[in-house]
Amino acid sequence: MTRHSFTCIEGHTEGMPVRMVIDGGPALDGSTMNDRRLDFIERYDWIRRALMFEPRGHAHMSGTIFYPPLSANADFSLLFIETSGCLPMCGHATIGSISFALETGLVVPKNPGTVTVDVPAGQITARYEQDGERITSVRFTNVPSFLLHRDVEIVFPKLGRLSVDIAYGGNFYPIVEVQANYPGCEHFAPEVLLEWGRDMQRLVNHAVDVVHPDNPAIRRVKHCMWTGRPISAEADARAVVIAGDSLIDRSPCGTGSSARVAQRFARGWLKEGDAFRHESLIGSRFIGRVEAQTSLADGTAAVFPSVEGRAWITGRAQHFVEDGQPYAHGFSLQEFVN
Repeated sequence: MTRHSFTCIEGHTEGMPVRMVIDGGPALDGSTMNDRRLDFIERYDWIRRALMFEPRGHAHMSGTIFYPPLSANADFSLLFIETSGCLPMCGHATIGSISFALETGLVVPKNPGTVTVDVPAGQITARYEQDGERITSVRFTNVPSFLLHRDVEIVFPKLGRLSVDIAYGGNFYPIVEVQANYPGCEHFAPEVLLEWGRDMQRLVNHAVDVVHPDNPAIRRVKHCMWTGRPISAEADARAVVIAGDSLIDRSPCGTGSSARVAQRFARGWLKEGDAFRHESLIGSRFIGRVEAQTSLADGTAAVFPSVEGRAWITGRAQHFVEDGQPYAHGFSLQEFVN
């Protein structure tokens, strides 16, 4: 019986869990983090399942695996793991992992006040604020984000005809704004939005081709964003993000916020440099901004969005995976639903 051990820092970013593996991650092949992500998916996806799903995790678990830097200018690298898969990018987990790495001394940045991280979607740079040992905020500039499709008509069985935009912020998102057949996320229970999120992913992937123009390996939607009226008068908008089959984001979602910033800029609803205060299901908040404009290799207009938020360490853990034990590699209740 083989026993594997994984040492983790546990915490959350604005309410959304982050489990950062700091020891026990597998050696991966590839010259880029995206190559290594694909290698992980092919050979080690059991690690993601074991650490994210029950009995060690839960339906809404999210995390990272910490690696040394690949690029000469980077401070470290991250692989993103959650119940929905091994993702190209995850914003809340980036904020959390940067905070954890700095607060625990895992990383001493080459340039104090700034951290550069290699991730599967590219390379990101973050600025951070510090008060003693505590990291009080992290503001990362994300990979180029863009509006891929606008006004895609979806015939949604439970609501009728809906118009959705599909934007990229490290992952692809169908963004459902308030409209005639959809009054806003505040009118529906989270469990209903989760079920509808699964349906929306399937319908969008059937209706349109969703492929990153610069990286065909990044394709299809695996998320969904239901928008609505914010709880706080200090917020500009609210969103409930669904990832995969079972995850409801407790934070405003970093890549989702990036996608929405790109969408709003493309539609003329947000100006470069303006703060976009994005609220989550539970009322936590990220601040998104357009830092600069850019374009993809095929000429698609894009922006560099930034997302600012806070994270907290809640503990440390060592998880064991014994290949012969029941449910060693994790399970989801969704797998037992007919």
